Amino acid sequence: MTAHSPLPESPFADLDAFLDLPRVSGLAVSPDGSRAVTTIGELDAKRTGFVTAVWELDVTGQRPARRLTRGVKGESSPVFTSRGDLLFLATRETPGADGDDEPTASLWRLPADGGEAQAVLDLPGGIDAVHTARDADVTLVTAARLPSARDADDDRRLRAVRRDAKVTAILHTGYPVRHWDHDIGPAQPHLFDVDGVRDLVPQPGQGLREAAVDVSADGTFVVASWSVPAPGASLRQTLVRIDVATGERTTIADDPGADLGAPAISPDGTAVAFVRETHSTPEQAPRITLCHMVFGETVTEIAGDWDRWPAELAWARDGSGLLVTADDAGRRPIFHVDPATSSVRRLTHDDFGYTDVRPATDGVVFAVRSSYRAAPHPVRIDRDGAVTVLPCAEPVELPGDVTEVTATAADGVPVRSWLVLPEGDAPAPLVLWIHGGPLGSWNTWHWRWNPWLLAARGYAVLLPDPALSTGYGQDFIQRGWGAWGFAPYTDLLAATDAACEHPRVDETRTAAMGGSFGGYMANWIAGHTDRFDAIVTHASLWALDQFGPTTDGAYWWAREMTTQMAEANSPHRHVAKITTPTLVIHGDKDYRVPIGDGLRLWFELLTASGLPAADDGSSPHQFLYFPTEGHWVLAPQHAKIWYQVVLAFLGRHLLGEEAPLPETLG
Repeated sequence: MTAHSPLPESPFADLDAFLDLPRVSGLAVSPDGSRAVTTIGELDAKRTGFVTAVWELDVTGQRPARRLTRGVKGESSPVFTSRGDLLFLATRETPGADGDDEPTASLWRLPADGGEAQAVLDLPGGIDAVHTARDADVTLVTAARLPSARDADDDRRLRAVRRDAKVTAILHTGYPVRHWDHDIGPAQPHLFDVDGVRDLVPQPGQGLREAAVDVSADGTFVVASWSVPAPGASLRQTLVRIDVATGERTTIADDPGADLGAPAISPDGTAVAFVRETHSTPEQAPRITLCHMVFGETVTEIAGDWDRWPAELAWARDGSGLLVTADDAGRRPIFHVDPATSSVRRLTHDDFGYTDVRPATDGVVFAVRSSYRAAPHPVRIDRDGAVTVLPCAEPVELPGDVTEVTATAADGVPVRSWLVLPEGDAPAPLVLWIHGGPLGSWNTWHWRWNPWLLAARGYAVLLPDPALSTGYGQDFIQRGWGAWGFAPYTDLLAATDAACEHPRVDETRTAAMGGSFGGYMANWIAGHTDRFDAIVTHASLWALDQFGPTTDGAYWWAREMTTQMAEANSPHRHVAKITTPTLVIHGDKDYRVPIGDGLRLWFELLTASGLPAADDGSSPHQFLYFPTEGHWVLAPQHAKIWYQVVLAFLGRHLLGEEAPLPETLG
């Protein structure tokens, strides 16, 4: 499929057609702003994975995108060098590679003057990220190496020893031991200079795990977030400066009460901006603010009165200020923040959420944006604020429309939601879809959690931002802190009441569903009201005293989830009151919400709920279990089954329809 292939009208009515849609992600812009590339993912021939390729965009917005790479296993992470060459990662056989080794992500180069892609660097553990300097021929990569390996050859030997002996054991002396859906270790992330493959951070431990790295424009140093052990088996993030020539590492910012991250070095190399997230307590939610530091001087807070949480940040090319994204009332605009005056000025004024902000010359900014009306797509933002869409994947016809609904909570606080409405005039059954996080917002397109797949089948979908949601100020987050079952719950019911007043919504047919924290809320709702006809709970927290110590980052949750909080807010204590048919979904490789929560929820629904299994073992509840999936259920064939089962469950309880289950379930 090319970027401009014709697509079926409203493919949301057909799961196969939906999976066939090309998916845009990421953005890289050349130093002079004359070139921009993105990646487009498409379903592979077996329909069991997505393969991404690098596509060049027309920065003027006139011509269609042009495909640059065609590897069988795809390419990712494009970035330009100071010379205008394009670097990217690809899983390909490289010249001289050991035939016994499974290919890993290696570094490749497409010369600026054309020609074939050339292999640049292949490391035994693969390459995870690429970092380049804007004005100098300096390229660094983040890559993992076994801790006892002396060099790349020794690393390859040690990996072969483990592989041939079929050893997967990992000996830990610290925490954490796993993350989301994968084990941590034994390899550790390093930072290598591609020139000579010099290791800039020997023996890094877990310092660079999930690190954000920024390279100075002249390529002489980097600033990176750096994890250090802290009390209570926790980690916290500091900032370090690493000299590229010598590897000398210096801690430049360290706050025992906060995590520091997302560093952005000023264009002239004299300062760094970053975000500071305070460590929460049982009584106080975290707060995220912008900080600025001239090297050698003290840290100063920027725009401390700005009641929003900064997410991405980048310097304007002329150094006049920072371009910052932040959730804001169901959107994620780009803001200009002046470090000298702390003034904040909104640059984008549409209903979109912006990511991958790439400042260019003459005040031009490139970015990727999306909303519930449009999938992610690259754009150019001119100095006057005009936005030009850069042709890429074709826009998709939506099977309905989206509007906003605002409710008033019991304490008088406004609670806003997106309401997706199907085509037609008849009142539609309502599905309340609760976001995860819980510190997040329904403000950008989701390929995995997509309301249009429900709208295409006649459902109205409510996407509310209850207490704990971002984009409404610190007080709105604080309302739900340590009290998940209270303000967030009543906010959701108020939002549902407001949606039911819409003439296109049938209040007599409703369901509630959510994943992660959204699944927690679905469980809580099931134990506190019978107003919904069905509950779908994915990767959900059930017994908080069990979840807290077993999740992959227990120390983070322990800051809020005290014994008292868990007792007051745990859904499992209300299982006897659950009388609503419930579909439980969980993946065995989910380390954020471990499978034990899903297994306990399932057993207790069958044995202790107000709607238990019959003596013959039959039950109105169902459990969709994915042995090889993690928190999100990402494999295309499993995402398809996820929707097939969810739609059949909703159809049975809201529409009175019996749909056949997919034969792939056996």
